[in-house]
Formats: sequence, C-alpha cells, structure tokens
Amino acid sequence: MKKLWKSLPFRLLLGVVLGIAVGLAANEGVMNVVVTVKYILGQLINFCVPLIIIGFIAPSITKLGNSASRMLGVAILIAYVSSILAALGSMAAGYAIIPALSIVSEVDGLKELPEIVFQLDIPQIMPVMSALVFSILLGLAAAWTKAETITAVLDEFQKIVLEIVTKIVIPILPVFIAFTFCGLAYEGTITKQLPVFVKIVLIVMIGHYIWLAVLYAAAGAYSGCNPLDVLKNYGPAYITAVGTMSSAATLAVALRCAKKSEPPLRDDMVDFGIPLFANIHLCGSVLTEVFFVMTVSKVLYGSIPSPGTMVLFCVLLGVFAIGAPGVPGGTVMASLGLITGVLGFDETGTALMLTVFALQDSFGTACNVTGDGALTLILTGYAKRHNIEKQDIKIEL
Repeated sequence: MKKLWKSLPFRLLLGVVLGIAVGLAANEGVMNVVVTVKYILGQLINFCVPLIIIGFIAPSITKLGNSASRMLGVAILIAYVSSILAALGSMAAGYAIIPALSIVSEVDGLKELPEIVFQLDIPQIMPVMSALVFSILLGLAAAWTKAETITAVLDEFQKIVLEIVTKIVIPILPVFIAFTFCGLAYEGTITKQLPVFVKIVLIVMIGHYIWLAVLYAAAGAYSGCNPLDVLKNYGPAYITAVGTMSSAATLAVALRCAKKSEPPLRDDMVDFGIPLFANIHLCGSVLTEVFFVMTVSKVLYGSIPSPGTMVLFCVLLGVFAIGAPGVPGGTVMASLGLITGVLGFDETGTALMLTVFALQDSFGTACNVTGDGALTLILTGYAKRHNIEKQDIKIEL
C-alpha cells in the first residue's frame, strides 16, 4: 500500500475521484475554501514554470556547445511540421465528418463558482515566453563565448530548480488537480454538459490518438528505437495534463516521465527538448481548434469555410501555436486574430469557439505533452545520426 501511495499516477487518479465526489456533494461554504486554495496553488505552480524553463533549457544549450544553434533550429522545425500536419489532417476529417453532425451549442443550468475568499497573487518573475526567449539567448551566447563561469552558475541553478520540482511542484499537483475537478463537478460541467462533451471530445480524442500514433511511429522509424519504450512512461504526464489543462504546469511531471525513458531518449536531449516543446509544440490544441472552428462555422453560419480559407488558417495557426503560451486556452487565445480575420467569425462565433474549446482543453493539452516525447526521440535520433556528442550528465527526477 505504501508503494502504491508513492505512485504518482495513483495519487493523480485519486485526486480526480475525490475531487469529483466532493464537488457533487459540496455546498457554497466548502467551495469558497476550494476555489481559494486552488487559486493559491495555481499561482505557486505558475510561478515555478519560468524557473523550470530557465533551469533546464539554458544549461542544456550550453552543454550542446557548437551544436546548440542547429539543434534549436531542428526542434522548432519539427514542432511546426507536427502542428501543421495535425491541423491539415483535422481539416480533412472535418470536411468528412462535420456535415453529418448535429451539435447543441448551449447548455443551461450550470452553477457559478463562489468568489475567492483570499486572493494571494504570486506574479511570475517573468512571462513564460520571456523565460523561453531568455533561456535560448542566454544558453546560445554562453555556448558561443565558452563562458565557463555562467555555465557553472547555470548548472548550479539547474540543481536548485530540480529540488523545487521534486519537493514542491510534484507533491502539490495531485491536490491542485483534485480541487480543479471539484470545481467542475460543483458547476455541473461534468454532468449537465456531458452529452455535448462526449459527442465533440470523442471525435477530437480519436484524432489525438491517431496523431500520437503517427508521431511515435515516425520517431521510432527515424531514431531506430522502439517508441513504446517512451510512450509507456507518459501516463502520469497525460493524467496531469488533463487535470491542469496546461503544458507549462505539467512540465515537471513530463520531465520525470521522459527521464524514465532513458534510454532510448538521451538525457541531454530530454533536458533541452521537453521544456522547449512544452511551449512551442501544441499539436493536440491545433488539431482540436481546426475541427472546432469548422464545427462552429457550420452551427452558426450554416456552412464550413472553403478549403482555400482553411488551408491558409492551418498554415498561419501553426506559426501562432509556436508563440502561444502553454497555459489553459493559450492556443485559441493567441489565434483569435486568425479566427476573426481569416475565418470572419463575429463576437458570437468567437465566444462559442472559446466555450467549446474549453470543454476539451485538458485532452488537447494531454496530446501536446505526450507528443513532446516523440519529438524528443526525433531529436535523439538526429543527434545520433549527426554524431553530436552526448553530454555525460545524468539528472534524476
């Protein structure tokens, strides 16, 4: 039993079950406490995200040395290719499936969560994208100049961040997820929106699994390794992503899952790739958004956008996804300009798009996070094929 309790997947699933049970039975007084604690825990987790990004990406780039620029370019390229191919596949499925669907867009009778009793704001030291850019520039500059002092400082900082992750972030994640599902159960999202939720989400989830299969098959073929050796360790990351709805907030668990996959993943590629892909690889969210904008267009405007318009939307969406923050709803929020500008959605269409997207955001995020393992396997294969020297450093999470 003690061993079972130490299992992260068990604690995450227990958090989901307990959260739903409490949420269905809770009164407003209990929910006042729930929403307040959830807000504070969310603030703490989000505060740690820029630290994790800097603590892993910058030191990893310095260790890559002269290969840093090339590896960064490869990582961005495969993230974009994954997102745009997922978008185009979703578009093809949309033209085949959506005309036969009849989707209810509104559900009444949901409760409102009570106000936060005590709002403790913990601002990040910098926004997530600023941390990402800062890490890349700092790491590249240190590698180019062979700055030994800053490299040593970054190594020490990485050890500090590892302690924060293992002793603070990972232990509180099951509690945060429990409170998240408690709120969903209290609102009625899990019960009253279930018919809508199931109809739409089942379709996009099938798309997620198909795309993950494609990604891992391609990664295995390119790297010459068995992709199941990576995929089998991603259960905790998938569950965490479902609960947090944020690639960034799931980063600590994703790193732990990827490090359990060494080999076939290389530890230096994990330290470099997983934090980077958490912010630039949003294949599941992109796949979902494409399918949903086509669905909303059919529901509200009576027709699906033309193929030419959708192709343009997909190509641009892939670019926007790279710059989208890995937070709940980050992809759709970053691409609102495309939704209104390219597709011509009005305020009603935009609002419905945001609502429907929120229904599945957790599963799209889980696809993003799980797909990062496949892309890291591709990076490992690229490093092996091009004789990029492995850094003899082992970091345990």
